[in-house]
Amino acid sequence: MWDTFRNAWKIEDLRKKIIFTLVMLLVYRIGSFIPVPFVDSSYLNAIVGENNLLGLLDIITGGAFANYTIFAMGITPYINASIIMQLLTVAIPRLEELSKEGEEGRNKINKYTRYLAVILAFIQSAGITYGLAREALTNESAWAFFVIALTLTAGTAFLMWLGEQVTEYGIGNGISMIIFASIVSRIPVAVVSLWNMAFEAQVISPWSLPLILVFVLALITGVVFIDMGERRIPVQYAKRVVGRKMYGGQSTHIPMKVNSSGVVPIIFAVSILSLPQTIGFFFPDSGFYRFIDKYFSQDTGAYAVVYALLIMFFTYFYTQISFNPVEVANNLRQYGGFVQGIRPGKPTADYLIRISNRITLVGSLFLAAVAIIPIIVARLTGIPMYLQGTSILILVSVSLETSRQLEAQMLMRHYKGFLK
Repeated sequence: MWDTFRNAWKIEDLRKKIIFTLVMLLVYRIGSFIPVPFVDSSYLNAIVGENNLLGLLDIITGGAFANYTIFAMGITPYINASIIMQLLTVAIPRLEELSKEGEEGRNKINKYTRYLAVILAFIQSAGITYGLAREALTNESAWAFFVIALTLTAGTAFLMWLGEQVTEYGIGNGISMIIFASIVSRIPVAVVSLWNMAFEAQVISPWSLPLILVFVLALITGVVFIDMGERRIPVQYAKRVVGRKMYGGQSTHIPMKVNSSGVVPIIFAVSILSLPQTIGFFFPDSGFYRFIDKYFSQDTGAYAVVYALLIMFFTYFYTQISFNPVEVANNLRQYGGFVQGIRPGKPTADYLIRISNRITLVGSLFLAAVAIIPIIVARLTGIPMYLQGTSILILVSVSLETSRQLEAQMLMRHYKGFLK
């Protein structure tokens, strides 16, 4: 990966893209330290430290949530809006037609997603400010409350714009890069906290640190192995004669990745799990909030089960969107291709669906295991997992995807150093 980055740096336009991405992420990190007016963040730091789900949201926002800065809501409202729009695209025929109208249709859906994200950001900002940060307000007037909610909403809107700029003019997916930068920024904090717990507070044994390191390295190895794993479906193209020349006859394959959905299911699942608590913040004294706080804290069995089921659901859902076996089978038949031993057309589509479902099952179980196992280990051993499986999966997947994009960019430019 480092060789890919070094080679990409030698190409002027790729170097500009990398610098642009780094500058945008630097702007994001600077904004993560700008406080929201009328809020005492020390109270929030204590609350977030006691709530594991809020702690995970704090990791995803790079510490902005606990400090209640202008980026405290992070990119979560945009992710929730994307989930809702993708579900509506399946359910509403008009939106489904838009999604198939090419770039213009996708631009319209993206515009609707942005509008919905702003609305969700304001609702989430108002709910958290009312239920969680109310005790931390230095000014409890309605005007101060409105200014806080509006500031947080503007912060999310700015992050949406920043992510789109990175996607268009930089390297990698902008939203994923923002989350990646947030998690990376929390690694030093996690290392220092574990060190203090082992050698100063002596809450855990110093011998726990090597075990944690081995566990993290094992997770990284597993994530890389699954992320790069794929099933190759052999395809043969029939020979055909055009004039005096013979075309076709070559063999190729259809690559089907074990984890084709990447980090999307994990991010979607975390975003969905944060919604009930956001609603509960509007009614902090209600039975609903007490129920959510009791049974859906991160160290409960109910949370683990729901989290795993959501990850598996979104893995299947996203795979269905990104891979269309019927379309692949039709394209193969149109160009004279066929899967060996399978008749073209519907039998090929059914075969691809069957293989896709099996591979997706393996991928979804792996994603759920990576997300849940660190939580179980932390509960059994009492050792806090500051760098959770979710965080590791996002870090590794985004790194590999960005590396692949750089390789593709260099291949397009026929970079000799890369092709050797």
